[in-house]
Amino acid sequence: MKITLNLSRPRNPLALAARSRRAGAHRPGPGALRQQARRALQRDLDSMKPPSP
Repeated sequence: MKITLNLSRPRNPLALAARSRRAGAHRPGPGALRQQARRALQRDLDSMKPPSP
């Protein structure tokens, strides 16, 4: 008599690592914060310019 086991497919270790890196609070990265600060600075500088005739 032969015994057969139904094994599930092995898990992908790369998918598990990628999923664990993305866990937690979603915050903008340093590049996004730098761009946001640059846009805010440009808005402030543009608002200080005298109106053109």
